[in-house]
Amino acid sequence: MPLTLQAQRHPALPKAAGRWSIQFTPSKLVNGVPIFLQVTPITALQSMTGTWLGHELTFDHAGGKNWFVLAGVSLETKPGRYPLKVEAVTAAGKHVHFEQELTVGREKYPAIELKVSKQYTEPNPEQQSEIKQAQDIKHEAFNKITPEREWSGMFAAPVNAASSDIFGTRRVFNGVTKSVHQGLDYRVGPGTPVMAINSGTVLLARFLYFEGNCVVIDHGQGLLSLYLHLSELKVKEGEHVDRGEDVGLSGATGRATGPHLHLAVRWQGVYVNPAVLLRLPLPEAKIKTAAGM
Repeated sequence: MPLTLQAQRHPALPKAAGRWSIQFTPSKLVNGVPIFLQVTPITALQSMTGTWLGHELTFDHAGGKNWFVLAGVSLETKPGRYPLKVEAVTAAGKHVHFEQELTVGREKYPAIELKVSKQYTEPNPEQQSEIKQAQDIKHEAFNKITPEREWSGMFAAPVNAASSDIFGTRRVFNGVTKSVHQGLDYRVGPGTPVMAINSGTVLLARFLYFEGNCVVIDHGQGLLSLYLHLSELKVKEGEHVDRGEDVGLSGATGRATGPHLHLAVRWQGVYVNPAVLLRLPLPEAKIKTAAGM
């Protein structure tokens, strides 16, 4: 959905001369979606950064005139118009600025009831200690943001199977609402190979209380993919993985009602819909390395 942006005045920077354009996919923005943003300036640039819903954006250049970035909208974002603010440095070294309001709508998500062992809804003191330890591990890991992008091209499904539970579903465990389903479940039997949805670095590969055996891949710029309830881990923390590489085998470890794969996608602390990410038309863009920067 192309939008033509008219540069607006900024107190610290000169306005961008002329008209820039921005395209975003999906064309309808709602709470819980990842967004692929492309900006086309009218002049050559050295760099482009921005802010969206309180998050910092670093745009990349894939050749031609377009600059791009992946962003997202949290499940908690209310319907309304929100400004996308962009700052850039031209090839001549001039700093310019523009902004445009984007409209976010509301998506309706379903609710389901599940029965699980009481240890996952009424944990004893020892189990509460395990939960706290797992939360501390995730908090430390998730707070680390790799500034460089590591993904390239479209994201691929982790297994060749149909999904069994969608993103955003309200989960009612043993009659009590405990959480919102912040991922996508796949109907697969135990021992099914699970593949990385894009390239990145393994941030976590270990057992956690609710997640069971899990792998978390850092794709750069705050974008993470999570693979939960695995029966076996095939990678180690710190390893680089490519799209399609095996990271583990599916299972039913942690809080799971049966064998399946739970895939989650997290962007700068916000969980977004993996099903939408897998459909985004993303470019096969060169990834900058320490030697090539």
